Amino acid sequence: MAEINPFKSLQEQIDDAAAYLDTGDDVIERLKYPERVLEATLSVDMDDGSVEQFQAYRVQFNGDRGPYKGGIRYHPNVTQAEVTALSGWMVYKCAVVDIPYGGAKGGIAFDPREYSESEVERITRAFAAELRPFIGEDRDIPAPDVNTGQREMNWIKDTYETLERTTEPGVVTGKAPSSGGSAGRVEATGRSTMLTAREAFDYLGRDIEDVTVAVQGYGNAGSITAALLEAEGATVVAVSDSKGGIYAADGLDTSAVKTHKRETGSVVGYPDADRELTNEELLTADVDLLVPAALENAVDAGIAREVRADVVVEAANGPLTPNADDVLTDRDVYVFPDILANAGGVTVSYFEWVQNRQRFAWTEDRVNDELERIVTEAFDRLVDTYESTDVPNFRTAAYVVAIERVADAFDDHGNWP
Repeated sequence: MAEINPFKSLQEQIDDAAAYLDTGDDVIERLKYPERVLEATLSVDMDDGSVEQFQAYRVQFNGDRGPYKGGIRYHPNVTQAEVTALSGWMVYKCAVVDIPYGGAKGGIAFDPREYSESEVERITRAFAAELRPFIGEDRDIPAPDVNTGQREMNWIKDTYETLERTTEPGVVTGKAPSSGGSAGRVEATGRSTMLTAREAFDYLGRDIEDVTVAVQGYGNAGSITAALLEAEGATVVAVSDSKGGIYAADGLDTSAVKTHKRETGSVVGYPDADRELTNEELLTADVDLLVPAALENAVDAGIAREVRADVVVEAANGPLTPNADDVLTDRDVYVFPDILANAGGVTVSYFEWVQNRQRFAWTEDRVNDELERIVTEAFDRLVDTYESTDVPNFRTAAYVVAIERVADAFDDHGNWP
């Protein structure tokens, strides 16, 4: 598969939506580029006494609707283009669910599994020191992403608070509850993906209990999505991770599969599966619902021609290439985009930020109820836009909603040079 630049994919998605908006070309062009890019080389002491360098990035794409917001990922394939695209997707993700944030993203190009915990901590704290002038609860609020979680957010928070000689729990979200984290945050991305799928099949007049599901990627988002869909009555028949996939015609026990992955490092080898699958076989499995929950560009045009699912709900960021989108649109496959489906993470991060600023904790039931309200309202707005305009698919409808909100915010406050 040819290398796809995710930043170019984002810009193409914006252009596609702009054709259906009464917004000036100059404003649209502004919304296609980041406002600020930080690139840093971190020099970090290793356990053996050597010093190793790491490339790190933080991109602040747009702050028209509020403070910059977005995760930090640790992965050897992190690039500036990837982080820039992800920061842009965050802008439109926050806008489509109408929470008062802009968009940002960060990353360090390394595999944390190849380093000790103390080395990962030093790398994280070195990055936090570089980020210090740019972040804050009213400026830019990092959060977890691929290969980061509560532990890393706690380290960033502690580094920032120590250097600033302050207490500011809202400087990051996705923290441990003991450090000001929110109930329901770990499950939030999977929960919004499940809610989007549930609403999608209801919109299509189909019962979720009759739906078969394949989930590509069995990390946090994928495994929680699978478990929540199973709880709704859907049958999860196939799941995969980077090492391969498994299939069971009568359905998999999602909890048992997660336990097997935790104990062995992969879903492969799960004893109650009928057979094993490659990731491409999973993406083209004969199911009702496909949930891509791994990294971007997992489905290209070639794979899209073989997809047999009726509905795709994107738990990952940018899992379909633009050409794949075109193919699935032509084939009348409904794709419900990432900027709605996986927006649960940033939505509950917003709830955490609000709680931190109020110094008041919500119950998990309140978090989940508020998340459901926001996702279902955003879904209804998406459907209304899809049905009232001539857009070709739900992704374009989502960008029409989101870009209009960002452009309105820019018009309202004006351009101060």
